[in-house]
Amino acid sequence: MNRRIRTRVVLAATAVVAAAGTFTAGVGVAQAGDDRSHRGKATEREIAGLFDQWNAALQSGDPGKVTERYAKDAVLLPTASPTIRTNHAEIADYFEHFLQKKPRGEKLRSVITVLDADSAIDAGLYRFHLTDPKTGATKPVDARYTYEYEKRGGKWLIVNHHSSVLPTEG
Repeated sequence: MNRRIRTRVVLAATAVVAAAGTFTAGVGVAQAGDDRSHRGKATEREIAGLFDQWNAALQSGDPGKVTERYAKDAVLLPTASPTIRTNHAEIADYFEHFLQKKPRGEKLRSVITVLDADSAIDAGLYRFHLTDPKTGATKPVDARYTYEYEKRGGKWLIVNHHSSVLPTEG
């Protein structure tokens, strides 16, 4: 084989190897950047723990810590207010007043639906133990709830929260 043909064969083989390597590396980078391809759905236990974190934020007495659990575009339909809250300022305002009652929540029944790696719904019944700021008397309030969670920027946030006093049987 003459020298010029040998050089072309070597260059062609090098180009094929380089192209294959680039393709393989590109696929690897694309897959590494797509977190969904390497992780499964959240577990029910993980989603159930989000309530515990929210409840701990309530226990802090700091409306800012509670509000941090909500997405910037979250919707809150609160238990003790007729006003729909649709931004952090409104959500913080609600909790500023609600936290004066030193609420402590406990789940009575929970139905968790994990939709995918980045979204889940937790619905059920919970009980709040509320303290009257004037008398110091504590009373239980049973309510039904729905939390819709989304994982944004690697953090689980509440995007929709509905809570209403449990109606008496009728």
